[in-house]
Amino acid sequence: MKEVIDEVEQWLNLGHTVALATVVNTLGSSPREVGAVMAVNDAGEVLGSVSGGCVEAAVVEEALIVIESGKPRLVSYGVSDELGLSVGLTCGGTIQIFIQQFSDKLHSSHLSLREIFQAIRQSLQTPIAICTVVEGLQAGAKMIVTEKGDRLGSLGNAEIDCIVADDAQGMLHQGLTKLSDFGLNEECRQAEVTVFIESFAPPPHLIIFGAIDFTRSLSVLAKVLGYRVTVCDARDSFATVARFPAADEVIVEWPHKYLDSTHVDHRTMIVVLTHDPKFDVPALVSAVKTPAAYIGAMGSRRTTKDRISRLQEAGLTEAEINRISAPIGLDIGARTSEETAVSIMAEVIALRSGRSGGRLSHNEKPIHAR
Repeated sequence: MKEVIDEVEQWLNLGHTVALATVVNTLGSSPREVGAVMAVNDAGEVLGSVSGGCVEAAVVEEALIVIESGKPRLVSYGVSDELGLSVGLTCGGTIQIFIQQFSDKLHSSHLSLREIFQAIRQSLQTPIAICTVVEGLQAGAKMIVTEKGDRLGSLGNAEIDCIVADDAQGMLHQGLTKLSDFGLNEECRQAEVTVFIESFAPPPHLIIFGAIDFTRSLSVLAKVLGYRVTVCDARDSFATVARFPAADEVIVEWPHKYLDSTHVDHRTMIVVLTHDPKFDVPALVSAVKTPAAYIGAMGSRRTTKDRISRLQEAGLTEAEINRISAPIGLDIGARTSEETAVSIMAEVIALRSGRSGGRLSHNEKPIHAR
C-alpha cells in the first residue's frame, strides 16, 4: 500500500471514491507477491498492479462494484477455475484479492484513513502491522498493531483483537505478511474470522561474524524465520557466496570495521562465531556500543572465560559484558551445526519475546503473553 497512498490521498482530496484491491494470499505460481495492491477510483483510473496484467481488468470491474455498493469483497482467481482462465491467469497458481472501499471511517474500526496513512508513512521509524478482516461479520475492519503490542482500532470483538494482536506482533518481529484464520478462546486456525496481517517494517537483520560450518546452517534457518542475513569474515577464501548461498550478502571485512560502518538498530541481532580473539574481541567491543537487540558469542566455557578477561582489558564494563550471550544459545544439548542453529535462534526468539526459553510443560504461564 505504501507505494500508492500519496496518489490515493490526492484522489480522495479531489472528491473521488476509491477502492483498494490487495493480494492477500497466493497458492502455487503467482505473478505478484502477497501485499501487492491496486487502487481504482470512481472514474475508472487505476494505480498499481495485483497480477502484472493477468486479471487487472476483472479486478477493476470488481472494484467498481465495491465502490458502488460500499461492501468489501474477497475474490479468487485460479488457473483451474473458469473465471481464472477467462481473465487470463495462466501462470499456474491461485490468487486471493480483497477489495475494500476507502472512506474516512473504516466500518467499526474507528480508524481514519489519515491515521492509517500516517502510520504507514512512519513505519520505517515505528514498524506496524495492519490487520484487516477479509472474511467474517466485520469484513473490512482494521486494527494497527505496534512492535510493543499497542493497538489502534478494532476488528469488532475484544477477544479476537487480543488474539490477532498477539499473532501480528510476532509476525511484525519477523517482517512477515500473511492471511490467517482466528477463533475465540485462543483457537487459531478456526475460521471465526479470516484476517490479513500486513507488516510494514524492514525484516530483522542477523549479522553473523565468522565464515564457518555453523554459519551455513544458521543462515539457512534465519532466512526461514524471515531475517535478512549478512555473513562477514576478513578471510576472502572463506567468505564466499558459494559457501553461504542462503545469505543476503557476504562481506569480506574485519568484523569491527564492518560494524563501525553499517546501520545497527533494535531489530539487529549480532552473532560472533569466529573463535579467534583477534576477530571476536574487537567485534564484541564494537557490538556492545550499538543498540543491537541481541549479541551472542560462540565458544566453550573456558573460551568464554578467557574472552571475558580480554574484554575487561579492552575496557568494557560489567554491564556491557553482560549484554553478550556467551556461551551462545539455549541449553538443548545441541551437537550438530543444524541443532546449534536451532539453539541460537531459539535464544534470539526467547529474548525478543521476553521469555526464559524453558519447557512449556514446566510452568503455568500463558503460552502467549497478553
